[in-house]
Amino acid sequence: QVQLVESGGGLVQAGGSLRLSCAASGSRFTIKTMGWYRQAPGKQRELVAIITSGGSTNYADSVMDRFTISRDNAKNTVYLQMNSLKPEDTAVYFCKADVLRLDIVFGSWGQGTQVTVSS
Repeated sequence: QVQLVESGGGLVQAGGSLRLSCAASGSRFTIKTMGWYRQAPGKQRELVAIITSGGSTNYADSVMDRFTISRDNAKNTVYLQMNSLKPEDTAVYFCKADVLRLDIVFGSWGQGTQVTVSS
């Protein structure tokens, strides 16, 4: 199995910043694309940002130019730097990794971390 553990959520005022981290652990696996998703109360889970193993990135329009996704392949860790936070960014943020293990690719999710932005 591959486990993803997120950290870095919390409460911040509008205009502030937070940095989320997500570390993958397990045995005999390779991480492919990693990404961050979020789910606000009463809404569907949505993509925030993804990054491939080669470093290519893609962002939701709503976070473009405010959030930055990055990764450390040696540590199997993905980060999300969130700047200029807005109340509408309030959500549970989930890390997702596409994992290659024993010639099978599957998606693995973290448990989520709460981000609350006050106005």
